[in-house]
Amino acid sequence: MGLIRSAARAWAARSSSLATPERWVEDWFSGGASTAGVRVTPETALHYSGFFAGVRVIAEDVGSLPLHLYERLPRGKARARGHSLYEVLRHQANPMMSSQQLRETLQGHAITWGDGVAQLVTHPRTGAIEEIWPLRPDRLRIKCRRMTGGRFERVFQYRDPVNGIEATLMQDEVLHVPGLGFDGVRGYPIVEYAANAIGLGLATEAHGSKVFSNGSAPGGALSHPGVLSPEARARMAADWEAIHRTIDNAHRVAILEEGVQWTSVGMPNDSAQFLETRKLQVTEMARWLRLPSHKINDLERATFSNIEQQQIDYVASALRTWLSRWEQAIYTQLLTREERARYFAEHLVDALLRGDTVARYQAYAVGRQWGWLSANDVREKENENPIPGGDSYLVPLNMVPADPAAAPGRAAGRRARTARSATARQRIAAAYAPRIEAADAALVELETERVSALAAEHLPAPDEDGDRSAPGRARSVLAFLAAIRALYEGEITEATMAAWLPIFSALAEDIAEEAAKEVDGDGPVDLGTWVRAYTAGHAAYRASSSIGQLRKAVEGTPPDPAAEVAARLAKWAAERPGQLSKWQTSQLPNAAAREVWREHGVERLVWSTSGSSDCPFCERMDGRTTEISEPFAAAGSTVAGEDDDAPKLPVHRDLHHPPLHPGCDCQMDPD
Repeated sequence: MGLIRSAARAWAARSSSLATPERWVEDWFSGGASTAGVRVTPETALHYSGFFAGVRVIAEDVGSLPLHLYERLPRGKARARGHSLYEVLRHQANPMMSSQQLRETLQGHAITWGDGVAQLVTHPRTGAIEEIWPLRPDRLRIKCRRMTGGRFERVFQYRDPVNGIEATLMQDEVLHVPGLGFDGVRGYPIVEYAANAIGLGLATEAHGSKVFSNGSAPGGALSHPGVLSPEARARMAADWEAIHRTIDNAHRVAILEEGVQWTSVGMPNDSAQFLETRKLQVTEMARWLRLPSHKINDLERATFSNIEQQQIDYVASALRTWLSRWEQAIYTQLLTREERARYFAEHLVDALLRGDTVARYQAYAVGRQWGWLSANDVREKENENPIPGGDSYLVPLNMVPADPAAAPGRAAGRRARTARSATARQRIAAAYAPRIEAADAALVELETERVSALAAEHLPAPDEDGDRSAPGRARSVLAFLAAIRALYEGEITEATMAAWLPIFSALAEDIAEEAAKEVDGDGPVDLGTWVRAYTAGHAAYRASSSIGQLRKAVEGTPPDPAAEVAARLAKWAAERPGQLSKWQTSQLPNAAAREVWREHGVERLVWSTSGSSDCPFCERMDGRTTEISEPFAAAGSTVAGEDDDAPKLPVHRDLHHPPLHPGCDCQMDPD
């Protein structure tokens, strides 16, 4: 209310009147009027399809691109999943909005109002950013204030009279993404600057609507040879409007009496170049927003030969400019000075440039074959992490390594050292294999007893009901599945922990002692907490897998659900104990050794394949090195076979240690 009173006093002081208000008063209360006579504000501008389409394209593209927080490495980068800001930027900005929704909203504000501003919610003790909430731009004022020492700082005043909110936020309490601006404080409001272009677009839409509401005919006048009273004129006009107005009354026959004549006084659409004007305004919106016209569905000048280049130009110019503003805003406003040397944010735009992949790869092939690009040089350009051995440069003659030092004998020597250091750990694991198998056999026996009892209680026999889809039969299956879930989440999980934890703890303790010797560790490492978490994770996975397999066995109400359950239990009894023993005597020793080496300061690990292995995937992994905090292969990647054309092995989880697959006997060692 204080702002309105100030505006009224200034209005009175300038001798303005209601009939002829000052321009700023008109804009204050109703929004700026365009030369087309249409009121244009950030809200009404979005009613124009051309402008809304442009804002939507940029906002949705910025919001949909993956945004990651990275940690700088000596060569390359790694996603900083351990940083509190990673989840906020990548997945969920606040409890009510995903990261994409937040970025779409702020980007729309930045385009229409010139600034996208959001409030930062931090942890009260650590100061870590936990939530980001967008602020409505129509209730926000941005000022620049001189601080102690002469420096200037932005101040954000937020007023929400509807909810009774008044707050003043300092610049370290907000994320501010400005558009193109003249003073470094606020961005240019595109809606205000493009008011005439947007107003003309709105005016043509309004004109078209009115034309069709009048039966697609221009306005006109009825003339009478005599003199009509005001009442007669009003009645004649009302009768004519009632008969001919709206599209439903178009082209109806008019009967004119007493010499009345109709004279058209409007301009037909072809004379006003109505369609051409509407097309031109779409191009105007693309020009204001720096968009190729095809992005807002104007395909008049787009062809199969140029639309790909237009897409590349859009990403490299219009979109890249906004992405750079976002990345620099995050770098300067969300990271501390100490963090900036280590972390940075970056969007992945590869998906928008896939149309030019062939050309890029052809250029890489030339550089690779002529020796001025290495595999890691190419991967870096493609936003990929380096690979072991990828720094070699090739020469055209037979494509051999350009560096003579990269001789194959080094790999053989490393393999021999790895085999010697891994022998003791393999021997320890083998000694625990029978104990693990026996414990799991007893566990499967308990599962069989409990699940069979629930099947007998809930699942109908085949001769009890001839109708497979009967409601009672379906309810029995649902009751069985509910009982199974309760069983596995309670008794079976507890029994699994009781059966596995003592054996896994003893095995991890023996492995820890041997792993510490390999790196000349200065003392034992307590893995008690780690082993409990490891066992709990595998027990939960086992329970979830069992529930899923039993659900699949009774899905669709087979003729004899109880028999399907019994067959599944028999399969578990025959296969599970041996499979678990084989898997855990490979995975647990490698995982435990990695934890010990991490505690003793080991920085890198190397993958080693057994000399007797004939697995092409394991051979591909042999000799691969990685930072101890990074996986040998990331989830979603693949491992090639004998050659690049052979089928590839998908990697479903971050592979921090062997095994690569069931039956794999690979090892790893400190590098």
